[in-house]
Amino acid sequence: MHEAAQQGFDGSAATYEKARPTYPQDAFEALTRGCGIGPGRTVLDLAAGTGKLTRLLMPTGATVLAAEPVGGMRAQLVAALPDLPVVAATAEALPFTDASLDVVVVAQAFHWFDLEVAAAEIARTLRPDGALGLIWNERDTREPWVAELSEIIRWDERERWEVPHTTEVDWTEAFADAETPFAGLQRFDTAHAQEMDADLLVDRVLSTSYLARSDQEVQDDVKAKVRDLVADFPLTFELPYVTVAYWARLP
Repeated sequence: MHEAAQQGFDGSAATYEKARPTYPQDAFEALTRGCGIGPGRTVLDLAAGTGKLTRLLMPTGATVLAAEPVGGMRAQLVAALPDLPVVAATAEALPFTDASLDVVVVAQAFHWFDLEVAAAEIARTLRPDGALGLIWNERDTREPWVAELSEIIRWDERERWEVPHTTEVDWTEAFADAETPFAGLQRFDTAHAQEMDADLLVDRVLSTSYLARSDQEVQDDVKAKVRDLVADFPLTFELPYVTVAYWARLP
């Protein structure tokens, strides 16, 4: 797996669980409809992290499995959902037999994958008419203070931090330009907001992979700047997101 993800998320899993948002209901419903998630279907939550999406999948009536390669994240997932079958695996090498799954979903993680290799491996595990679903919460930088937050955390320097893809990619275009078994991704966008205070916002920022593995001096500088940014905010406030979901079925 990508070294930046391994290093960044392994030690910060508890912070990730505490500070990252869930997914809005309308986006989740669009994803479940598009992928056909429900009773009688076997769904893999791939790169499940601490289980933000997994928790939403469990009540659908589907048989839910999870794969998460980072040990710290997997420990959080198992603690939250002790009865969930979980394996340590990456998207590029799944320990599932051919045509054994109905749906594979990936939340807040596909940008870490080798697109073509992962898509081929996911397709191998899917039954005919199987589906792939993707979802991200993206900070809404149309809000001026959120744009300033992104500058503070140097989101524009992702290449420096070895993050392979920006989450803001239009994945309909990325899949169209790649050699994959999935064609014609459908897309759904919606607004989302996470209630915050200054402490939680600091944790949210430090759950970012490249900041989580930065040295203490860098982290302390970012913390101070984030606190300054929201110093005049109410005690609680909302961090706005745009949530984007995609899905496609095998032809």
